[in-house]
Amino acid sequence: MKLYSKIQKVLTLLLLMLSFSVLGQNEIKVKKGYSPNIGITISMLEDLKARVTRSVTNLTPEETDFLLDEKANRIGALILHLAATEKYYQVYTFENRGYNKEEEKQWDAALRLGDNARNTLKDKPISYYLELWNEVRKETLRLLKTKDDDWFKNKVKGSSMNNHWAWYHVMEHQANHMGQIRLITSRIE
Repeated sequence: MKLYSKIQKVLTLLLLMLSFSVLGQNEIKVKKGYSPNIGITISMLEDLKARVTRSVTNLTPEETDFLLDEKANRIGALILHLAATEKYYQVYTFENRGYNKEEEKQWDAALRLGDNARNTLKDKPISYYLELWNEVRKETLRLLKTKDDDWFKNKVKGSSMNNHWAWYHVMEHQANHMGQIRLITSRIE
């Protein structure tokens, strides 16, 4: 049984590697309909999201809820965390505010993770978490389409960062958690 599991993991890894070369975009292009810098950022955000999605899309409910240890986060919670962070940066950069009370109620556990998330963000299929992230991303794409590279250069009101850096941070955040998710999936027996 363990040999079968190891063979299955190796085959999955090979399939993922092949999919990156066949399905991956392998180049950064300006996304049509967006200004140049925003379009490049979107191209990278979309590539990262696709890579995270491919690595989790076939997880069973047990794998989605797997805890590496008592301080770890579940993969479903991490996907929701990516959506919550992206949602936060939507309201922060487009509306110059943090979450309102309704948004905080919806997203706070996912944004902060930890004990509350471990206790509440579970018992849902991976498709549930991915669909919420898809909804957030759809809104991100819609909002960024209304802006141009001058807006991207502007500082976020009351902050030392500009809008470009804020969305770069969303992207780097997703890349960091992609590595964490892959570590967790490699430890599932």
